Amino acid sequence: MATQTAPSKSGSGREVPIEKIRNIGIIAHIDAGKTTVTERILFYTKKIYKIGEVHDG
Repeated sequence: MATQTAPSKSGSGREVPIEKIRNIGIIAHIDAGKTTVTERILFYTKKIYKIGEVHDG
């Protein structure tokens, strides 16, 4: 069986093994903090480097 890879979004030309990709879903009521939780996950996994505030836009 061939190894599956996905192109990197960083533009580095590297391919990422499909086993390293995780898709998640966050479902909750309005104003429950979905965006805040998602942003914190991305920040602490070093995918983004600045934590924003929803009310700041």
